[in-house]
Amino acid sequence: MENRTPQRQGLHIVPYSPRYAKAFHDLNKAWIDRYFRMEPIDHFILEEPQTHILDPGGAIWVALMEDTPVGVCALMPDHEAPDTYELTKMGVDPGYQGLGIGYALGRAVLDGARSMGARRVYLESNTVLEPAIRLYRKLGFTEFEGRHSPYSRCNIQMEIRFADR
Repeated sequence: MENRTPQRQGLHIVPYSPRYAKAFHDLNKAWIDRYFRMEPIDHFILEEPQTHILDPGGAIWVALMEDTPVGVCALMPDHEAPDTYELTKMGVDPGYQGLGIGYALGRAVLDGARSMGARRVYLESNTVLEPAIRLYRKLGFTEFEGRHSPYSRCNIQMEIRFADR
């Protein structure tokens, strides 16, 4: 399920395979370390994405510029709501930010969520990540409250609901 995006020639969004494990880990660790600190849940998910994202029914997408991974994003099923998923662990290499890669990843994840039967996708973030918050709004996410977050850095929760489900 490869998708060529119009925003940047040479960009492809591809499904995760184990050869991208290091990129998934490193791209996420880079932004977390830059703005926050790695938390136990970060280590848990990033060190074993097969076990904690894919095996329970989630998915990961990788943005490739030519053959180089420059962005990643995951979709994790919510164990409390079978038609709900979390958009998580989105990271884009700083040298490639501002080129529409995050938007292309976000669209791929939301398209994937729809094909997986999602009625709702949510995310947890922090308002210090202003470009990310703008991206989420552009993708159609709106704020909500009331869910307990496992992340101490979380100060905003956003969701998108699919009307066609």
